[in-house]
Amino acid sequence: MKWYVYIITNKKQGVLYIGFTKDLKRRIYQHKNKVHPTTFSAKYNLDKLVYFESFEDEKEARLKEKQMKKWNRGWKIELIEKMNPHWMDLYKGI
Repeated sequence: MKWYVYIITNKKQGVLYIGFTKDLKRRIYQHKNKVHPTTFSAKYNLDKLVYFESFEDEKEARLKEKQMKKWNRGWKIELIEKMNPHWMDLYKGI
């Protein structure tokens, strides 16, 4: 089973949210459809998957998520732009 760390946003250079999950497609679907309407991602309309990374181990994914949440914004943007320079929504490709 794979685990994923992901970043979603509302637009290029917009608000960023970092999360982790074992079912990336389902979790991003939930963000897009505001299944949990009182969450941070729903409040800021964060519905574009702009970065994700897979892991074999849950602990490793959880650790990476915690590390990334502590990063400064510039590092997060640099990471996104290395994988996805045009900030395209990657949801359809997963």
